[in-house]
Amino acid sequence: MLSSPKAIAIAVFLLAVALISVLGGALGAAFGGGFLGGAVPLIQIPSELVTHIGGYKLVNTVVMFGAAMLVLVLLTWLATRKLSEVPGRWQAIMELLYEFFIGLAESTSGKTGRIFIPVATAIFLVVLFSNWLGVLPVVGTIGRVETTQEFFFHKLEKKLAEGNQTELLEGLHHDVGKNGEGLGHFIASHADSEDLQKYLGKTLETYGEQRFVVFDGGGVRILPLGRGEDYKVTLIDIAAYDIADPVHPTEEDVVKIGRRVDESVAPGPVPSSEFFTENPDKYDGFEGKRVGLLVPYLRGSSTDLNMTLAIALFAMVSVQFWGIKTLGIGGYWDKFIGNPFKRNPIDLFVGVLELVGEFIKIISFTFRLFGNMFAGEILLIAMGFLFPLIGMIPFIGLELFVGFIQAIIFSVLTLMFGAFAIMPHHHPEGDHADGAGGH
Repeated sequence: MLSSPKAIAIAVFLLAVALISVLGGALGAAFGGGFLGGAVPLIQIPSELVTHIGGYKLVNTVVMFGAAMLVLVLLTWLATRKLSEVPGRWQAIMELLYEFFIGLAESTSGKTGRIFIPVATAIFLVVLFSNWLGVLPVVGTIGRVETTQEFFFHKLEKKLAEGNQTELLEGLHHDVGKNGEGLGHFIASHADSEDLQKYLGKTLETYGEQRFVVFDGGGVRILPLGRGEDYKVTLIDIAAYDIADPVHPTEEDVVKIGRRVDESVAPGPVPSSEFFTENPDKYDGFEGKRVGLLVPYLRGSSTDLNMTLAIALFAMVSVQFWGIKTLGIGGYWDKFIGNPFKRNPIDLFVGVLELVGEFIKIISFTFRLFGNMFAGEILLIAMGFLFPLIGMIPFIGLELFVGFIQAIIFSVLTLMFGAFAIMPHHHPEGDHADGAGGH
């Protein structure tokens, strides 16, 4: 194989890319490399705010869920716009999918099982495209910058609320915008307040080591290459680098902190972290550049507990509807409790456990999907941090497979739970009595 010049060229190219990836990532940074390495994005369970639309807070997972729905609507339109007995490519794919769920539903509940198909198919497609779009390389890397002003506003607000500082909290909400605009002016105008000094110090004490990325340019941002974790600067470095005791600031200190938090730029002096102390030239050109946290515009919707909980609730509400529709309210209730005075204790205990199990299924559905997709997101971020260019490639394929499996599991379990829901309750003692009467 390697006797071919083309094969040799491909092998050399792949080896070069692998070598550049290793030297340019976090591992290479220990040996003077790291020229492709970026800072690790802020990883948190709650979705991040993208913007306000009137009074509605638009978060990035909702943006991604909307994109998944648009893709799904487009594919459905492609599959159904020219229906024919000899199906085209998209029609054939949808028919195969539908036939798969027909066969599965009928194998569990016969012809009655067809009532499950619309819900099971919809869940499969929604979960599948939500999972797959969340794996795209642009997800989590492009977004807006949450400035130190916005960050500090929310943390100070939290501290004032914890301390029951109603007057300061009302003033903060009255004078400052939703994203902290004018925070510095509010702080300066209340600099003589001992309460504000106290809670400003508490905020810096709790969040002073929060590290911020130094960004280039304006507008839409992307995590800059070549600036790994060592290049981040802390909130203390930004807002209180020349203040003797940031935890107990004076009136003059409070004014300085408010102004610097408002500016949200890298500080003039070299930050106090050991990395910059030992490598002072690394900080050249940072002064005056925007600092903040990247808030991605796109994030996989399956990494949002609200989304996975919503699908779980939809699935289990559908299951209860199928059970009541098939057996009636009384017949369905008889599967769990029925008339507690006419059931033996063991049967009643089992029925209560089954009723509790209906709620546990919601929790199981929610965290199974969320846990797998959130863990996958962290894995992709970690591999991209360690090995830029190539680190994510094999794991993207793995995550596509995991996303498909999770969609199958979610929809198939919905079918199985539906099949159990429409089965009438079995009374052993009743069967025995009927059998005896027959003899």
